[in-house]
Amino acid sequence: MSLQAKKNEELAVLECYRRLFKASTPSGNFDELMANAYVDEKGYKHIPFNDYEIEDEHMQSIIQDIIKEYKIKPAYRQQAFKFTILLGASPKTKLKVE
Repeated sequence: MSLQAKKNEELAVLECYRRLFKASTPSGNFDELMANAYVDEKGYKHIPFNDYEIEDEHMQSIIQDIIKEYKIKPAYRQQAFKFTILLGASPKTKLKVE
């Protein structure tokens, strides 16, 4: 069994990052961040994702919306998608304090 991303999942990851950064504080444009990213000697792009913050509840909602919109199935692929977003270049999360 391969967990290699399908084409629609790759598109979903990019769209998810776009929405997360747009909804973050400060609001960001993920495409611009990628275009202006620092590239290290190994060719990896580095974006300042820790400069952006989003409430965990809102982040989870955006991730779920993308999973539904891009029809990511079955459950193990949904979980892999979530891990990809959360462990990738997503904005840092803040918990809602009550």
